[in-house]
Amino acid sequence: MLGNTRNLKYDIVVIGGGHNGLVAAAYLAKAGKRVCVLERRHVLGGCATTEELWPGYKVSVAAYVISLFLPEIIRDLRLPQYGLEILPRNPSSFTPLPDGRSLTLGADMTMCQREISKFSAADAAAYPNYNATLERVAAVLEPILAQIAPDPLPLPQDWRKIGLQKKLGDAKRMWDFYQSIASLGSDIPDAVELLSGAARPILERWFESEVLRATLATDAVIGAFASISSPGTAYVLLHHVMGEAGGERGIWGFVRGGMGGLADALEKACHDLRVDVCRESPVKRILVDHHETGARATGVILEDGTQIDARVVASSVDAHLTFERMLGPHDLPDYFREAVGKIDYASASAKVNLALSEPPNFTALPSEGVAAHHHGTMHVSPTLDYLERAYDDAKYGRPSEEPILEMTMPTSVDNTIAPEGHHILSMFVQYAPYKLRSGNWDDIKESFGDRCVETLAKYAPNVPDAILHRQVLSPLDLERTFGITGGNIMQGAMNFNQLFMFRPVAGWADHRTPVRGLYLCGAASHPGGGVMGTCGRNAAQVILADS
Repeated sequence: MLGNTRNLKYDIVVIGGGHNGLVAAAYLAKAGKRVCVLERRHVLGGCATTEELWPGYKVSVAAYVISLFLPEIIRDLRLPQYGLEILPRNPSSFTPLPDGRSLTLGADMTMCQREISKFSAADAAAYPNYNATLERVAAVLEPILAQIAPDPLPLPQDWRKIGLQKKLGDAKRMWDFYQSIASLGSDIPDAVELLSGAARPILERWFESEVLRATLATDAVIGAFASISSPGTAYVLLHHVMGEAGGERGIWGFVRGGMGGLADALEKACHDLRVDVCRESPVKRILVDHHETGARATGVILEDGTQIDARVVASSVDAHLTFERMLGPHDLPDYFREAVGKIDYASASAKVNLALSEPPNFTALPSEGVAAHHHGTMHVSPTLDYLERAYDDAKYGRPSEEPILEMTMPTSVDNTIAPEGHHILSMFVQYAPYKLRSGNWDDIKESFGDRCVETLAKYAPNVPDAILHRQVLSPLDLERTFGITGGNIMQGAMNFNQLFMFRPVAGWADHRTPVRGLYLCGAASHPGGGVMGTCGRNAAQVILADS
């Protein structure tokens, strides 16, 4: 609805009120631009949203933890002053086993080694070195993720005319990247493997205990339709030692009030910068004028027919929606449309949100009420083969018979989101393939939810009787609800061929598009998915440089 707008003409219109769209809008408005954000839904935040699904229960419906969000964005936009509070989790990880044992990991290395030594003294000794290696590589990559991606490939001249200034800037970024990699020295082979290799062989070389391997491997496939043996899965391991939004490097935290607390703080920052934020305002089409000099974006038309004119349109929705749904075939060069049509959106993630009358009581570590191991991520993924079998089912179009569960209970540290004594349990589930061999998700999602609960009950038998409310989101539901093609939470798979200079497509990694005045500012652009804010901030820098 457009009741919040002051006019129907702006310098910049941002499509999508997810965290990246709001970040871009805030930076642009801070630079003096007149900005309007158009959000399709009634709630802001995109996948990082909080909704009161049941009276008194404020649920982080999709995204559930934060670490990668850039500290400089938090500082630049003064988000703590607008209510953003990130609650660290300690310990950070808990994996119960069917035989009654368990593994707990956290920031305290001495505690981690003590826990790991229950399974392997050699692994306990190796674990600090493993973490140190990942942190050295991550420290080199983090600045690259925070930068605008270059376009260094020698693509055909008629695809894109790149001026001397951009060529020099791209060359400098590639040289900086080269020097950064060079600084790794003897860690370069490890860095190459972490960037392009598979998680399983790396973890099997480092460790001998199955529970430690499996606990770490789970992080490599969350959100991806890939096996732990698939090339590219090792890269995600690095994400889990990156980011400082949780207070320290690699510490993932909860947002007080739910993940939507980030969007709330960003909206308040935007309000003070005089950004018009309009909910329930779905965009139907991006307006394009065609001249001899090429196509240029001139605004948008909403589903209700309202036209909003703008010199610049910044889209935070994915490439399929932006280029194949909101533009016509004649608006883009054929090669670009063909490249966009090849983007992989394969997805196999589901989400189950539970309201509980009591916390899970794990047979591996019995407790009364909230215990320390409820603070972190609770894994049901006891062995590497368990993870492989879960993928094997999905590979053939079947939801995993024994799914991987990555669970968090934000009420363990946040008393503002549920009635006193009650809890919210978030279950992120692998694998639930978007494309099924037979049947459809609308018919089977509740039975799959039952399967997830039954799987958890093998480790925490009290859970089924403690469930007060339940929400099951299939990948089809994720697509419908959040506007993410294929239910892919990253706005496109994070494969090597869809990262850095190849995101969204080769030759257009710098947030610009073949339509002048149209930019990408969401996870479809570098550095991709995750609650980072980098895509929005970097896109704003490019837009301002072009203004």
